[in-house]
Amino acid sequence: MSAAVITEATQYLTFTLEEEDFALEIGKVKEVLDYTTITKVPRMPEFLRGVINLRGNVVPVIDLRLKLGMSAIKKTVDTCIVIVEIFIDDELTLMGALSDSVKEVIDLDPSQISPPPRLGTKLDNRFIKGMGKHGEKFLIILDIDLVLSSDELAVIKNSADSSNASLLTEAATSSSTGDQR
Repeated sequence: MSAAVITEATQYLTFTLEEEDFALEIGKVKEVLDYTTITKVPRMPEFLRGVINLRGNVVPVIDLRLKLGMSAIKKTVDTCIVIVEIFIDDELTLMGALSDSVKEVIDLDPSQISPPPRLGTKLDNRFIKGMGKHGEKFLIILDIDLVLSSDELAVIKNSADSSNASLLTEAATSSSTGDQR
């Protein structure tokens, strides 16, 4: 890695879960949506809240608080769905992550980022990229590609694939019967 890359500031989207501040690299974030109706998918893990329709695409939505060992998100006026790109089997896939609120996009210099702590955090450190210092507060910088295990990613991919197939079947049935919605 060149010195220019190491010294460059990186942008992060900051958000809250419970009383904690978190951040994701902005390059992983596609968009932020207001809370919308989430369709439950039967027999899925508790953290997988369901799927949403994003411009004709089925996008699985996880409750990031549940995945990180916190209590489930309670919908408020500030609750958002952060649409992120993750890799599943070397394929770029969209996934929604529920957050209590989205704050802002900030620049963090590498000198403002420390390695994750070894002790004293309730979180599994595998998916923490680092601790960012922003003003007087620390941000937990998540590696969204590592938040879910490979088995969990397979479940999410399968739920999205089967939901997409259902949507396609429904659309084909609607168009062949002349159903005008």
